[in-house]
Amino acid sequence: MTDAMPQALSIVADIGGTNTRVALAEGSRIDRAGIRRFANADHSGIAAILADYLAMAGHPVCSGACVAVAGPIHDGKATMTNRDWTIERGAIGRATGARRIVMINDLQAQGHGLGHLTSKNLRGIIPASASPCPRATRLVIGIGTGFNAAAIHDTPAGKIVTASECGHAGLPVRDAAGLRLAQFLERTHDGFASVEDVLSGRGLEGLHRWLTAKAGPATGLAAPDIIAAIASGGERRAAHAGRIFVRLLGAVAGDLALIHLPFGGIYLTGGVARALAPHLERLGFADAFRDKGRFSGFLNDFPVLVVEDDFAALKGCAAFLDAQV
Repeated sequence: MTDAMPQALSIVADIGGTNTRVALAEGSRIDRAGIRRFANADHSGIAAILADYLAMAGHPVCSGACVAVAGPIHDGKATMTNRDWTIERGAIGRATGARRIVMINDLQAQGHGLGHLTSKNLRGIIPASASPCPRATRLVIGIGTGFNAAAIHDTPAGKIVTASECGHAGLPVRDAAGLRLAQFLERTHDGFASVEDVLSGRGLEGLHRWLTAKAGPATGLAAPDIIAAIASGGERRAAHAGRIFVRLLGAVAGDLALIHLPFGGIYLTGGVARALAPHLERLGFADAFRDKGRFSGFLNDFPVLVVEDDFAALKGCAAFLDAQV
């Protein structure tokens, strides 16, 4: 038997609001040892990051490039939601020398990566009430610098992962406290309170400021400090912010479950989701997720898991690019 011919190299990048992760891939497999993380604030754009990475890697020849972007993509141009960057296919081609270039939304990349995760990369939050159908719809929800979601449909023609910008939908309000929070956010966010204004790293910080503002001048902690306080049971307002955040996350995830019917499971991704994963149960995620009136029992049909692989989007980029061949 002859050895298989090596596949051409590709470069893949996951551009978040704060950091960009870059790797080389051979087919659908990424080189984990070669993954590098770059701070977006230190670079003028993705082209500069890709050029730096390729220089560090010894200028390998890449036949393809796939870039996952935290923002909408239209007519071959991507606009970052939480950073003043515009990304075009031509700039990626010039930086990498690749002839085959694709751009997808970062949550689409997460969706394409689900099939390349192992059980050790998944933390169960709400168990499945029954075994899922082989081609059941799945839903990935990202909570990090921003908030977004994508539905994954396995069809006879291949995998379809839909793009959205649902983090910019209006913040749901169900009680007087929720209304006061929305009004606080409207005063500081151009008159509109969105889901992402709470369900994100900066949103968690905003929640803490809102709670401290009730007692005097608004102060606040950084998101990592709030999460540390949630874990330790320290600072009272941090714990309160954590409860509000997690219950709202459960409510929004439940709404999205009713919209998409993801009997194949809901997968929470992103740095904030991973950091809060150990605390979701005690902070009321499941109760808020199922709190849908006469449809509360129906929500038991949707398992919820947290993706604990920080490089799932890179795997999704490689898988998506490989499937286009």
